[in-house]
Amino acid sequence: MKKDIHLADYLATRRSVPAFQMCEPGPSREEIEAILTLAVRVPDHGKLAPWRFIVYRGAERARIGDALLAMAMEKNPDLSGEMQAVEKTRFTRAPVVIAVVSRAAPHQKIPDWEQLMSAGAVCLNLLMAANAHGYVSNWLTEWFAYDEGAYPLLGIAPGEKVAGFIHIGSTTFPVTERPRPPLAEVVTWVGGDE
Repeated sequence: MKKDIHLADYLATRRSVPAFQMCEPGPSREEIEAILTLAVRVPDHGKLAPWRFIVYRGAERARIGDALLAMAMEKNPDLSGEMQAVEKTRFTRAPVVIAVVSRAAPHQKIPDWEQLMSAGAVCLNLLMAANAHGYVSNWLTEWFAYDEGAYPLLGIAPGEKVAGFIHIGSTTFPVTERPRPPLAEVVTWVGGDE
């Protein structure tokens, strides 16, 4: 089978960019729709689409940041000024933040685990689709992804879970490599040529 050199080159250099290194411009609504159209092309046993998206843009991101800061201060009134700034800017670091929300639920044929993995595949596809449109991206969760008290603020319904918040934008920082595990540490060969 002939490999696609362009895709192989991309995968050999794919890298996330920290959200705090992102800036405008971000994708337009039309670009976001094109990115999401690519993102949904994932393995999905039973064609359940056990995930959905919430797109956060514009001034709404600052309102959410203010509310997250208030929640963080309730939990820790002694939060440092630096950490208060971090909480306040969680959704304004990138021009666009997209929540991938898992709707995994009991099913007679499809295990929850497979549904959760499909949501994870959507997250990775979303990163790559953003890159394909010329933007940088990062997959984050952070504390509020696991705090059901924050779910109403974020538009997440009871019974849903956050697979990730995908931050998308541009950057003026150089994209640098990070260490990757040697294959010998993560691959077990069973059978075949030695």
